[in-house]
Amino acid sequence: MTSTNATENKPWHGVITATATPFNAALEIDFDKYADHVKWLAENGTHGVVPNGSLGEYQVLTPEERGQMVAAAIAAAPKGFSVIPGVGAYGAAESRRWTEHAASLGAAAVMLLPPNAYRANDDEVVAHFKEVSKVGIPIIAYNNPFDTRVDLTPQLLGRIADEAENVVAVKEFSGDVKRVWQIHELAPRLDVLVGADDVLLELSTGGIKGWIAGFPNSLPKESVHLYELVTSGRYAEAAPIYAAVHNVFNWDSRKEFVQAIKLSMDLVGRYGGPTRLPRLPLPAADEAKCRKDVEKALAFFRNSK
Repeated sequence: MTSTNATENKPWHGVITATATPFNAALEIDFDKYADHVKWLAENGTHGVVPNGSLGEYQVLTPEERGQMVAAAIAAAPKGFSVIPGVGAYGAAESRRWTEHAASLGAAAVMLLPPNAYRANDDEVVAHFKEVSKVGIPIIAYNNPFDTRVDLTPQLLGRIADEAENVVAVKEFSGDVKRVWQIHELAPRLDVLVGADDVLLELSTGGIKGWIAGFPNSLPKESVHLYELVTSGRYAEAAPIYAAVHNVFNWDSRKEFVQAIKLSMDLVGRYGGPTRLPRLPLPAADEAKCRKDVEKALAFFRNSK
């Protein structure tokens, strides 16, 4: 197991926050708020950020906005703090352009979904990763079969690892905690990164190198502490914390995860703000449940001091 104290200087190790995009009331991006958030995450112990990921609502950003998000994150990031842009797109040509853009600005690595125009077959997925790998920057493969309808199974990751040399890790978001062991066997070159907040403890038992997470947007110090506990095998200490936050973390695995995480930011005094269509605000019952879950976690941390 690897702790955050031994990240071997690889930029995708440790707790990397998939950042929310701050829209104002007119649904324009507030880049000053975003830069402030990146700095705040660094000050609170996290190790990097992913702009333009699924949580960042990359699908509804203009090309100009996507480029500005990367530039803003890199400008705000202190030395040693990783910026790993999401470069997901319909096809390899666009993903490669975004990867070249990230590399030109000095990004440490990129996070790449499979092609998401339709359910690509295995050969097409491998070709996609091979094409983007030609840029030469490290790539985190992002397995999100719920959104892309493409499952980067351990077997398929083995092919990608063999044929796309710059793919260095996988953000595993399938929810199947058995896969960590299978990935180590079939794609041993790839680092496994936790991709869903509510399986952190379970995946850590199989050996992980990082966590690309949503709720450090609102709970950065708490998330880093929990990560350090589980990656150092201190499960008895981690268990009560994990129990207190698990209902909150479970929102990261729901389709309403963007609204829920932005709400949690608002509740802790950060700026979450609204979402762009097609996402609407949480229905009243979901908002009440999310608020209750966040308050339970916050109460635990207040009482633990």
